[in-house]
Amino acid sequence: QVQLVESGGGLVQAGGSLRLSCAASGNIFSINAMGWYRQAPGKQRELVAGITIGGSINYADSVKGRFTISRERAKNMVYLQMNSLKPEDTAVYYCAVDQPIGRSWGQGTQVTVSS
Repeated sequence: QVQLVESGGGLVQAGGSLRLSCAASGNIFSINAMGWYRQAPGKQRELVAGITIGGSINYADSVKGRFTISRERAKNMVYLQMNSLKPEDTAVYYCAVDQPIGRSWGQGTQVTVSS
């Protein structure tokens, strides 16, 4: 099992930026992909950005051009740089790791964007 710890959430005004970090530890072998998901109140959890072991990246249409996912393999870290934040980006953001045995989740970090 992989343990994931997110950090970097907080309160920011619309138009501002935040950088989320996720540290992976434990059984970090055979990771196929890492990603960021978010869940707003009353809504389903959705993929924000993902990066595969081969470096392929995909983004939700709503964040393209504003968010950037990156990975630091040597430190088992994945980041989400969020720029030009909007109130609709307000949600709990979760880090996730995909392995052959399944998906692991972090505990989540709150991002609140005020208008």
